[in-house]
Amino acid sequence: MSKIGKLPIDLPEGVKVEIKGKEVSVSGVKGTLSHRLPEVIDAKLEGNKLILDRRAEDDRALSLHGTSRAILANMVKGVVDGWSKTLELVGTGYRAEVNAEGNLVLMVGFSHPVVVNAPEGITFKVEKSDITVSGIDRELVGLVAARVRAVRPPEPYKGKGIRYKGEVVRRKAGKAVKAAA
Repeated sequence: MSKIGKLPIDLPEGVKVEIKGKEVSVSGVKGTLSHRLPEVIDAKLEGNKLILDRRAEDDRALSLHGTSRAILANMVKGVVDGWSKTLELVGTGYRAEVNAEGNLVLMVGFSHPVVVNAPEGITFKVEKSDITVSGIDRELVGLVAARVRAVRPPEPYKGKGIRYKGEVVRRKAGKAVKAAA
């Protein structure tokens, strides 16, 4: 049995789970998320625990069992606490701000500002050189953070660009100066 998949998901106070066939909906104080389970995975509620079982014992079913359990556990945490990723701007003159519509406007060395639209359920917050992407859906938060980073990824010579908080950028040596013979 899958080590992750066999673990039950504890449902905190205030979280409601609705199972309709293969569709699982999780509701909490921050919102509602839903996920469609694969055909080989079944979900059932036992008290305040959500338990996943699989119908088959092949490799695909084993991997889907653990993956589905992790996705549902992330949904439960998302509707209770939410998810966030922090990025940092590194570079002289690099700035970010949130406009009136809630979209992120980046000034990162291009001749024009770059606007990153906030999908429904995602909020941006800018403090000095830190950009925080927040929401209840972990997958969407990670996807939007990756899109923001892709605007100007960190370059290896000076380390300028947009990077995740705590990300280590491997630096390269620049051109070697030729010594006079």
